Amino acid sequence: MLKLTISSICLFVCTCVYAQTSKTNPPKITEKAAPRLLEAKRATKPVKIDGLLDEEAWKDASLATDYIEFRPAVGVKEAEESKTVSYLMYTDEGIYFGGFCYERTKDSIARELKGRDGFGMNDYIGIIFDTYKDNLNGFEYFVTPLNEQWDAKMAPNNDGNSEDFSWNAVWKSAVVMHDNGWSFEMFIPYGAIRFGKKEVQEWGVNMTRRRQKTGQQFTWNPIDPNVNGFLTQEGYWTGITNIKPPVRLQFSPYFSVYGNHFPINQTGTKNLTGQVNGGLDVKYGLNQAFTLDATLIPDFGQVQSDNQVLNLSPFEVQFNEYRNFFTEGTELFSKGGLFYSRRIGGTPIHYGQAANQLSSSEKLLKNPSESKLINASKISGRTQSGLGIGILNAVTKTQYATIEDINTKDQRKFVTDPLTNYNIIVLNQSMKNNSSVSLINTNVTRSGADYDANVTAGLFDLNDKKNTWNVGGKFAVSQLMGYLPGGKNENGYSHQLYFGKTSGRFNFNVWQELTDTKYTHRDLGYFTNNNFLDHGLWMGYKWIEPKNWYNRIFLNVNGRVSKLFTPIAAVKETYQTGNVNFNAEIQTKKLWWVGMFMGYTTKQNDFYEPRKTGLFFTRNQSFALGGWVNSNQAKKYSFWSEIFARRHFDFYDMFGVDATVNQTYRFNSKFSVTHKLGYYPRFNNMGFTTIANNDVIFAKRKVNTVENVLNVKYSFTNMMWITYRMRHYVSTVDNKAYYTLQQTGKLQPNNTFNGNVNQNANFFNIDMVYTWQFAPGSFLNVVWKNSIFTFNRTIERDYFKNFGNTLDADQNNNISLKVIYFLDYLDMKKWGKKK
Repeated sequence: MLKLTISSICLFVCTCVYAQTSKTNPPKITEKAAPRLLEAKRATKPVKIDGLLDEEAWKDASLATDYIEFRPAVGVKEAEESKTVSYLMYTDEGIYFGGFCYERTKDSIARELKGRDGFGMNDYIGIIFDTYKDNLNGFEYFVTPLNEQWDAKMAPNNDGNSEDFSWNAVWKSAVVMHDNGWSFEMFIPYGAIRFGKKEVQEWGVNMTRRRQKTGQQFTWNPIDPNVNGFLTQEGYWTGITNIKPPVRLQFSPYFSVYGNHFPINQTGTKNLTGQVNGGLDVKYGLNQAFTLDATLIPDFGQVQSDNQVLNLSPFEVQFNEYRNFFTEGTELFSKGGLFYSRRIGGTPIHYGQAANQLSSSEKLLKNPSESKLINASKISGRTQSGLGIGILNAVTKTQYATIEDINTKDQRKFVTDPLTNYNIIVLNQSMKNNSSVSLINTNVTRSGADYDANVTAGLFDLNDKKNTWNVGGKFAVSQLMGYLPGGKNENGYSHQLYFGKTSGRFNFNVWQELTDTKYTHRDLGYFTNNNFLDHGLWMGYKWIEPKNWYNRIFLNVNGRVSKLFTPIAAVKETYQTGNVNFNAEIQTKKLWWVGMFMGYTTKQNDFYEPRKTGLFFTRNQSFALGGWVNSNQAKKYSFWSEIFARRHFDFYDMFGVDATVNQTYRFNSKFSVTHKLGYYPRFNNMGFTTIANNDVIFAKRKVNTVENVLNVKYSFTNMMWITYRMRHYVSTVDNKAYYTLQQTGKLQPNNTFNGNVNQNANFFNIDMVYTWQFAPGSFLNVVWKNSIFTFNRTIERDYFKNFGNTLDADQNNNISLKVIYFLDYLDMKKWGKKK
């Protein structure tokens, strides 16, 4: 059935492609134009960064104009009334980029105060440097009409998203609004970029401008969306002579004060506690290309609250990383998908065992859910020959659970996490044709008797000379040292291979992924399961030339088949699942996006849902259908909405729906409100419930989940803003009937089980943050965090009663003040000379 379905869809797509290419007259494919060249000119006169290009130095700068549109109309030159005129030059200290973005009227300029690194609904102008000319790694610097900055590192990674906006540099900019547009000036010191040692250098360069209200985007060197890669289509900045980075030594000392209140209401324990912290982040340029980042006595108390959920799956929930040290400049460490930074300072490995240590007269007094990070450091950079090197090391202290004797009040400690060292080493060599090879090693070393873990992987990603065909893969081995009885090691193997076409209107990718029964990278990476052999195919076709009613159309079909790599003892089945999906996305002339999804999943044998080795759960085939719409985001009111439904054929009438609405209203450039409401009911859902008398008990249940998120933002200036985020999540599991899982994968009704395993969980969080950037790289943050969690076995079906009961429960309130001051060695040196 699956093979027939895949064959039919492939035939359908191929027929559509042939029909479209036969009945239309697409533009003729012409020889690729030579990259534009911009001569590097050194400024000899001073420049004041005030947004007005009235200094003499700008008259001698290199002129970059005649920007070309690449979205939505490809290859069209800018209109004269909205053209871009930009200038580029350099000095011994850094790079100057300035210009004028013309507009018909001031009202044509889209502007919104969104905060550092916030895109918002803004026009923008930016410059991208490929200092190593490898077509893979770049540095981006952007500014909006209200002089808000955002920057990013550009590098290939696992999910194809090549821009890392968590990376931040310290640089200067200024903007001035005019009746016919806006002018800008940017100064990027050499300390905010990395480059090689050559006396005369040539960098890849491009400039890009967005006009949000028209949906247009332009670049100085033309970009063809049908060609693989953005940096592969760059121009060149030539003749950069005798530039040397200054001493790159930067300090960010911090001071923080915390007050926390939770109504424990126990004798000898305070409801209100306080804490004072101090620490230091250091950046040091080891040479022109490599930087050492270190955080000493780190403090991550002000990070955003996690989106906690009631997890009914057999796998752990993967959370976002909000700690700056582990988000900034970590693109090298993400290669291969072996690094999940939340492992560092995460849940202790023996956290769940603490309760098992109790005698009948003891209670668990304290069991911290996170290990304390002592320090962390990373070295990263790239040589002139294109060798990228990344080394990250972090240490967490020994973590204890406190156990108290109920009668004597004596206390003892149980080690839940030993002193642990986490280490990653990455070598990434850039090659011709925007290709690369990488070697990655992750290591977790624990003190005492606990096992250590080591994973080594080799990656390759190769493109042909015409940048049309791509082949790549990953080979990995894992080793758990001292994991098996007798102190023996457990070794595992995994690989992934792929081949595809990456340029042109029609693209495809075929892939295979395999892991044996012993492979794992869970100790420092996010890992769900092993023992599988998967094969997959993705095919896509796109129309990017605007026509009568649309700007762009994207179609793709993808399929996957999965089986066990090694059969499980006493289980005859090895087939796991297969599915095929069809997606379509369309952007209209009104800048609306509309999409639809169809999917078919074959009969499944789930070896993980039973939570017991040697068993599997069989689900019948299912069909899914969904659609979404995204209105013009440039309007004051915009929304995004999606509805998705899945129906299982002839299988307990299982049916599920995902419905989400996300609305935003921008009152003005300073004030906006966003509200997201998600409703996710599951009717007659069949899933694991518990293990009783060695039997795996499943239940037919109604699962009802609602997520309600409110975001409010007000910006006083482009350097001062306040945000408010409230999230309420409620999920109820109402079990209707119970079943015992059989060796055959089927369910047998169980009329004797009478335990109460219903679930009613509420998570409520408020994150209110006031931020003032009082100097470049320096911030004052005041944060209020409110957290409530409730769980019981009594189902409350009324959402508003659930919400009210949650607000009536015990709340944890935390308020904090944190000051981070950025100090640059060169500035400190100047201050010393002035004195």
